[in-house]
Amino acid sequence: MLSVLSYGRIVARAVLGGLSQTDGRDYSLVTASCGFGKDFRKGILKKGMCYGDDACFIARHKSADVLGVADGVGGWRDYGVDPSQFSATLMRTCERLVKEGRFTPSNPVGILTSGYYELLQNKVPLLGSSTACIVVLDRRSHRLHTCNLGDSGFLVVRGGEVVHRSDEQQHYFNTPFQLSIAPPGAEGVVLSDSPEVADSSSFDVQLGDIILTATDGLFDNMPDYMILQELKKLKNSNYDSIQQAARSIAEQAHELAYDPNYMSPFAQFACDNGLNVRGGKPDDITVLLSIVAEYTD
Repeated sequence: MLSVLSYGRIVARAVLGGLSQTDGRDYSLVTASCGFGKDFRKGILKKGMCYGDDACFIARHKSADVLGVADGVGGWRDYGVDPSQFSATLMRTCERLVKEGRFTPSNPVGILTSGYYELLQNKVPLLGSSTACIVVLDRRSHRLHTCNLGDSGFLVVRGGEVVHRSDEQQHYFNTPFQLSIAPPGAEGVVLSDSPEVADSSSFDVQLGDIILTATDGLFDNMPDYMILQELKKLKNSNYDSIQQAARSIAEQAHELAYDPNYMSPFAQFACDNGLNVRGGKPDDITVLLSIVAEYTD
């Protein structure tokens, strides 16, 4: 069910809730991942950090930690295309660019753009669409640089409150912005957005800040207050605690997704758009849970 990635020797001397910053120290992210594919047995992690049609990566370079999540658009399955291939390939490409140092920490849109254009130029045919969210922690400056295209996203939590978050991008109800590769001749028919229109932001983080990066399978089923309740159980910044919290959040979202009587955020959004909807939204769920900690190499 759970995979945890860590690199180097990370000294997590943070107290949850935030500490005053010391300019001389480099920061790093201690990150755990957990998720569920809606069409698969509980906890099945497909090859290469994929939960169902969702995909993610956790990468490190000497200057930054980089996280990414992507949600493949399931409608392609009706045309005989596996939606997970696009999101997984996009995330693997972005991960490789980071590990090769072919990025600027302050420009996550550049990572997404380079990854997407590599897919467009790939000699191996690839069709599909995906949302994407990339989060970069600049280790030296302590700034979090982000870009979000569509309805995946992130939260930054400090002192039990959301202090920074992504903005969702929707063309209209249940139709998020997305990167796409269409079959020849169908380019004008398939919805496709430029990576350059992704919502971007920068934010100064502190030791102990919690960063939750996830696909819409989480946010459509759990409102902020539920997520914050789970994060209150996170008492320290060791791996086991982060693993447990990530798993708890993903499991709760997965359970609520199949509750027909639950008024989920997705159902509320549908009602706001004139649709009579109740219940959770069965969907793939990917959760990356990170804590900002001091880093020593």
